[in-house]
Amino acid sequence: MIKVGDKLPAGKLQEFIEVEGNGCSLGPNTFEVEASTAGKKIAIFGLPGAYTPTCSAKHVPGYVEKYDELKKAGIDEIWCVSVNDAFVMGAWGRDQKTAGKVRMMADGSADFAKATGLTLDLTARGMGLRSNRYSMLVVDGVVKTLNIEGPGKFEVSDAATMLGQAQQILR
Repeated sequence: MIKVGDKLPAGKLQEFIEVEGNGCSLGPNTFEVEASTAGKKIAIFGLPGAYTPTCSAKHVPGYVEKYDELKKAGIDEIWCVSVNDAFVMGAWGRDQKTAGKVRMMADGSADFAKATGLTLDLTARGMGLRSNRYSMLVVDGVVKTLNIEGPGKFEVSDAATMLGQAQQILR
């Protein structure tokens, strides 16, 4: 499992982009994790699935709400990573009003979750292999903080915890 001080694993995530620009076409676009994190301070939070109760009611809204404070603390980007396809993540982002605040990154085959060791097996609930609920502060591709939730919990991966950590580390 990934830990503080580790570099994020190489891999790809997808993001559904609704407007053309900066070399990105409409629809799903693939991004290399290593290139996308180089030279940046990124708050990444992972969760079990789009449109699920805690994720939709608390996790994503918290990061949208704290966007300005996180930016002021030194965060360049905020990523929400989930084991869903880019179309679902794009639709969920529209519903959650994340545009310009939180990048909704799809890990459709759970490759990123597997590479980080942050998987959650929900096969018994009909959801297959998913991402655990977590947050991490990544600086230039290196994990500076890692907050992994216990089963069924939402206590340490929230935006307020990330804000406090960013304010301490990115001074």
